[in-house]
Amino acid sequence: MTDAVRSRWLVSGTSLTALLLGAHFFNDLFAGTLAALLPTLQVRFDANEVMLASFVAALSFSSSMLQPLFGAVADRVGRRVVASLGVVTSSAILSLMGIMPSPWLLLPLLLVGGLGSAAFHPAGSSLARSAATRNRGLAMGIFSAGGTFGMAVGPLLIGLFVINDWLHLTPWLMAPGVLFGLLIYLLVPPQPRDPATQRSKLFDLELFKGPVGRLCVAGVLRSISWTAIINGAPLWLVSARGLGPDSPTVFLTITTFTIAGALGGILSGLVEHRFSRQMLVTGSMVGAVVPLVLMLFSTPGSVLYFLCVALSGMLVNGGLPIMVVSAQDMAPHAIATASGMLMGLTWGAAGLLYLGIGALQGAIGLDAAMALSVLPLLPGALIAYRVLASRTATAASIPTKAP
Repeated sequence: MTDAVRSRWLVSGTSLTALLLGAHFFNDLFAGTLAALLPTLQVRFDANEVMLASFVAALSFSSSMLQPLFGAVADRVGRRVVASLGVVTSSAILSLMGIMPSPWLLLPLLLVGGLGSAAFHPAGSSLARSAATRNRGLAMGIFSAGGTFGMAVGPLLIGLFVINDWLHLTPWLMAPGVLFGLLIYLLVPPQPRDPATQRSKLFDLELFKGPVGRLCVAGVLRSISWTAIINGAPLWLVSARGLGPDSPTVFLTITTFTIAGALGGILSGLVEHRFSRQMLVTGSMVGAVVPLVLMLFSTPGSVLYFLCVALSGMLVNGGLPIMVVSAQDMAPHAIATASGMLMGLTWGAAGLLYLGIGALQGAIGLDAAMALSVLPLLPGALIAYRVLASRTATAASIPTKAP
């Protein structure tokens, strides 16, 4: 494609947002797929809770912990290229997880495939920010919703494959992600190079020690609860509540939780201009505790159960886009790196800590472990409030220049 022809098809604004939403959807589809596959993998590999948790930790580590590094690379070499390669790599490799014959082949596949997701997220979120003309919180909420919707559809899709014995066909799931990756490379205009980003460090210790790092700690605590529900609920429903691995309630629980999370992110972006960021972030985290606890004591599959699942998903995830935009505003010289910290490092750390939750599940039982996994939301809310309130106070103290 020549430059003259390509320039006619370049996208920006709403079209760019839609393209990134689609790419994020198919990139994150496989995270939801793994969660819903855990009961099937438990039977296939005769795996215990710690081995199943290691699958979650492997994908979380590679797809999340390295996002700040890939963000720094994207700031330097170009976000379009990194985002395109990321979604192609993750889709091509992670679509194979359903046909792996042993856990020792599945573990390296998750580690390698997750690197593509690690590359896509910070670059994609930076492109999403550039697509916004006014409301960056809403743009980030829509971008975030694409991935969360993908995580929501993943369990339903893989559930269909499990029920119909189609797992040998899962490699075909790579096609949409590969297509969207190519479209990003062909249709997204190259981003202008900021001299400040060219001098940015691949590992910026000051960024980790400052307010972005503290906000990242709050994000880790929030992500622990999200990760524990997404990955623990299927095992809890099967082992503690007596449902079958192919029960529709297992797949619908993850789907309802994640779809509600996506809607919560969009809603917080829509009302960002009406409420303070600290109110939106901390209020949603604290408010999620009640429906999460009620969910654990309600009857799986009942109306009350799914209402609690939906409300808790909406609240746990509602403040994430606001946290990402806040981190980007705190580090304008390293936007993709800051995005990687809040969208990646937080998830990766939570995924590694899920190994401890897996051990806890085996030691004290799934009911007690699921209840304890709700508690990190409270200190996370307190830390987020202090960071965001401090930044608000600092901004308010800066005198406005006279016209």
